[in-house]
Amino acid sequence: MTDTPYDSPAISLCKADALPPSEQHAQQYAAVRNAHETELLEDYVELIADLLKHQGEARSTDVALRMGVSQATVSKTVTRLKSLGLVASKPYRSLFLTEKGEAMARMSQQRHTTVLRFLRALGVSDHTARIDAEGMEHHVSQETLDIMERFIRDKAHQRT
Repeated sequence: MTDTPYDSPAISLCKADALPPSEQHAQQYAAVRNAHETELLEDYVELIADLLKHQGEARSTDVALRMGVSQATVSKTVTRLKSLGLVASKPYRSLFLTEKGEAMARMSQQRHTTVLRFLRALGVSDHTARIDAEGMEHHVSQETLDIMERFIRDKAHQRT
């Protein structure tokens, strides 16, 4: 029999941690599926908001460059964003966020900032924190975000 990571004395999980009750387990997977459904949309509206704020316009070419995807991929995603009422555009013009898109961008940016600041407060390098925050921000509950914020505040008070 081989050792599992759970057999390590450094990782102290109780028996219940290994396999939660069925209903709880199903809720965990449902939360992850829901996060996966919205994370791409949130990444796009967050980037569009950032481009509008820092460059004054959000062109599809800039979105493609910063997302590391093709123009065709951006076009397909922007079409979806438009159908969901998150983005508006005119032919040969920049992209704009609707009120609904701006609200989503604000929420996503707040989560991103909290996770990024938390990782930095833990001592994670800026480079790694930026990469990790980009994925984690979509999967963090409000309860966890609140605790992260409290940790950041407490750590700041310890320094003063």
